[in-house]
Amino acid sequence: MEAKTKAIALISGGVDSLVSLAVAYSHYTVSALHVRYGQRAQDREQQSFTAIADHYEIENRLICDLDALRHIGGSSLTDTAIPVSEAQPASSDIPTSYVPFRNTHFLSIAVSWAEVIGASTIIIGAVAEDSSGYPDCRREFYDAFDKLIEVGTKPETKIRIITPVIHLSKKDIILEGIRLNVPFELTWSCYRNTSKACGTCDSCMLRLRALQQAGIRDPIDYEKRPAY
Repeated sequence: MEAKTKAIALISGGVDSLVSLAVAYSHYTVSALHVRYGQRAQDREQQSFTAIADHYEIENRLICDLDALRHIGGSSLTDTAIPVSEAQPASSDIPTSYVPFRNTHFLSIAVSWAEVIGASTIIIGAVAEDSSGYPDCRREFYDAFDKLIEVGTKPETKIRIITPVIHLSKKDIILEGIRLNVPFELTWSCYRNTSKACGTCDSCMLRLRALQQAGIRDPIDYEKRPAY
């Protein structure tokens, strides 16, 4: 049997990265990458990362700290002076939870690690169509980063970024997760809390709405569970 190629999966602990991992998992030997950057729920997100990696029996794991993003601030995820948005998730404005240029930092770590371990693919759960409108979640951003990898690594290095769910709506991501029997109960999406999810931040609202549209009840606990 031909050996699978190596891939690095960026796993935040949320639904999108979990489903992206599940879509690609059977095609690669996966190493798991998680980044802590001073976000409010970072310890809880790391707990979900560990549980997901355990579920898929991923042995090779890397957890990195990017504390500079917390010191830079400018986001409600890292700066306590800015409230986490409770606006309706359909807003066209870039929300306060945007962390400036965050995915560039994450991908740079992934590319460095990929060069060292010989991985040819980086998997990231970016979503463009039904996300919060982050500019670094668009396909053109990843196309540009593929070019950067090409010119910024050793000549023999061949690494590509795949975004398995980027053109799916949140509802369709949930449906794909159901098809793949992913463990939604292990995930964490809340921007604000670390015990019971708040149910009112943008991330909670997007998640709850999509799960309801897909016809399933979210298996995690909420302080407030709105109906959509």
